[in-house]
Amino acid sequence: MKKILAIDDDEAILEVVKFILEENDYEVRTSENGRISGILDEFEPDMILLDVLLSGEDGRDIARRLKSDKKTKNIPLVMISAHPSANVSAKAAGADEFIAKPFEIDHFLEVVDKRLRH
Repeated sequence: MKKILAIDDDEAILEVVKFILEENDYEVRTSENGRISGILDEFEPDMILLDVLLSGEDGRDIARRLKSDKKTKNIPLVMISAHPSANVSAKAAGADEFIAKPFEIDHFLEVVDKRLRH
């Protein structure tokens, strides 16, 4: 079973994402505050879903840290945002893929599946 870490400051989004992924046989952990170091110590995700704008911290800063750390740099990173223009800055921060909110479930799962196959 593939493992996915989802990070978003919107609890409702996390619940929906977790439900969709678990219904499609993924193991999911979530973080609402962007603090992931403790989670990464006990959970080794095959993919990370990360919101661009988090309360208190910019997801792009987290993305840069993840992509510069030898432990996490090769984990596929998909950034999501309600701001479609965030696509460019998300990719510049190291995102492998970008999904605009609101997203179609089929498209969301297609992107997740594609990134996990690489």
